[in-house]
Amino acid sequence: MMNDNIVSPTDLQLKDETVVQIKRVSKATTGGRRMRFNCIVVVGDGNGHVGIGLGKANEVASAVNKAKEVAKKNIFKAPLIKGTIPHRIDIKYGSVKLMLKPASPGTGIIAGGPVRAVLEQVGVTNILTKNTGSTNAINVVRAVEKALKELRDPLKVSKQRGITMKEIFN
Repeated sequence: MMNDNIVSPTDLQLKDETVVQIKRVSKATTGGRRMRFNCIVVVGDGNGHVGIGLGKANEVASAVNKAKEVAKKNIFKAPLIKGTIPHRIDIKYGSVKLMLKPASPGTGIIAGGPVRAVLEQVGVTNILTKNTGSTNAINVVRAVEKALKELRDPLKVSKQRGITMKEIFN
C-alpha cells in the first residue's frame, strides 16, 4: 500500500532546516569512553511539507548532515487550512501524550521546543498544543509526525461522505 502523503524532495523548494536536538552519547569501552553525537533535524517548505531525520556520527557537523539527508528522504504532506490544522487530534506515541488543536488567526504557535520546531517547518502559524507524559525529544518529534500524518483533509472527507464542505464544519 503506497502512502499518498509521501513527497519527493526534488519536487519542492525547502525553506530551511531546524536542528531540534544535539545530544552527546558515550559508549564504555575497555580503553575508556567513546563519545558520539545524536542529532534530530526537521526540514520543511513552510507550505505543508515536512521531513524528520535522525543522524548519528563522531562529529556534530557530520551528525547534522546525516540527519538532514534522512529528513529530506522522509518528507510528507500535512493538510493545512488558513495556517492551522483542520481538526483537533490526540496522539499517544510511546509514553508521549500529545494534543494538537486548531486556533484562530493571531493566536500563534503555543507549543514547546520539539513540537514548535516541527510545526514551524510545516508552516503552521496558529495552533494550541499540550504535551503530557514523556518529554524525550525524539519521541515527541515522532508523535508530532504521527499526528500530522493522521490528520484528515476536509476535501477528501467531504468526497468520501458525499456531502459539501460546509456540512462538515457544521
